[in-house]
Amino acid sequence: MNTVLFERIGGEAAVDAAVNLFYRKVLSDDSIAHFFSNIDMNDQLAKQKSFLTMAFGGPNHYSGRDLREAHAPLVEQGLNDSHFSAVAVHLQTTLQELGVDEALIGEVMAIAGSTHDDILGL
Repeated sequence: MNTVLFERIGGEAAVDAAVNLFYRKVLSDDSIAHFFSNIDMNDQLAKQKSFLTMAFGGPNHYSGRDLREAHAPLVEQGLNDSHFSAVAVHLQTTLQELGVDEALIGEVMAIAGSTHDDILGL
């Protein structure tokens, strides 16, 4: 387990594929899509790819705001546990559809779960 998660899931190409598929799912989900209505999605995709690369132990080129600050306006719009859960389900199904090993999915989901309180401003 010396190799970082970023490399074990397939590096940049895997993160790119996952983020692209993930956002297709998110934007098709009426329960959460409205949170992205005023977002530049090209910018969002780039930030998410950079953030996940860093979070998974890859090269750190993330220069966005911290999670709490970035999601504060969404919390004001009503972002809550049900939305967080919906996003988590989309992430997990994305990784499953891409054939990522279940053990690696578990690691990714643990990282995603660790962001809960910051994203929801708790």
